[in-house]
Order: sequence, then C-alpha cells, then structure tokens
Amino acid sequence: MVWTAPEVERSLRFLELPTGDERALADAWLDHHRQTLLWKCGGLTAEQLKLRAVEPSELTLLGLVRHMAEVERDWFRTRFAGEQVPYLYVTDEDLNAEFDVEDADAEADLATYTREIEVVRGMVADRALDEVYVDPRRKHEMSLRWVYASMIQEYARHNGHADLLRERIDGRTGQ
Repeated sequence: MVWTAPEVERSLRFLELPTGDERALADAWLDHHRQTLLWKCGGLTAEQLKLRAVEPSELTLLGLVRHMAEVERDWFRTRFAGEQVPYLYVTDEDLNAEFDVEDADAEADLATYTREIEVVRGMVADRALDEVYVDPRRKHEMSLRWVYASMIQEYARHNGHADLLRERIDGRTGQ
C-alpha cells in the first residue's frame, strides 16, 4: 500500500474572531496557516510531495514542510525560548538542506513537523506577546509578538508557493 499524506480539516476559527483579542487572533491565524500547509499536502503520495512541479524552481511541498519545521524550531524554541536544540535538517555546511528531499522520508517529515508545532504551542501557551528576549543572532531585544508576525508572514508567503505546487501536481486548488 502506498502511503499518502493525511487529509487535514482546516479550522476557520480566525473568521469567528474578527473582534477577538490580539492573542486569540494571532494564535488562530498562525494555526490556520499551519493547517493550510498540511492541507495542501493532504492526499498526496511521498513521490508527489517531492515533485519539483514549478520549474525552474526546486521547491517541493515536502521541502516547504521541512523548511517550516526548521523555522518553527528556530524562531520559537532556539531564539525566543533559548533552547539548545539542534537543527532538524539543516547543517552548518548546508543551510538549505531541508529542501533536499530526494532521499527524505515524507511520512516521518510530516510527523516531525506536526510534533514541532505541538511543542511550540505548549511552550508559548502561557507566554505574553509582549514578552521580550534578546535575539542571539541579531543581538537586540525582540518580542514574542514580533515572532508571531514573522511566522504568519513566512507561512503566508510559502503557502502561496504551496498553492502553485499543488495545482501543478494534481490540479487541486482552493484557499
């Protein structure tokens, strides 16, 4: 039996909160974008997830999933929380290794992405958006609010890429 990425039901909770408080909106929008990336992968085989469908770009849906797992880990866990966690795919020699999916295990990579999100959700659940930390790379103060805003724009940009990739793979479109 051929493995396929699970279908994902996307929450539209963000639509129910047009006057919600800032934290509820930030969590809802970030979760919506996370779910959208998984939704774009739903029902595809490992080989389809690895397909470079928009030439000459080398982007793949699986590469985007792996990239966002790295980004989640980097911004929330390494930078904001100061955890000493290793990269998932990237190396010091190859800072784009998450996009090299030829020999990747798609099922394991989607599970890693999902686990990373769960860890991050638990870690920030009781933290205030205006909590400040010193970014280890930029060497200046930043807030959790800034991290949320950065993550939402990162997902929005890459979900646009995912839209194009998915449409080229099997014609499926949608918001």
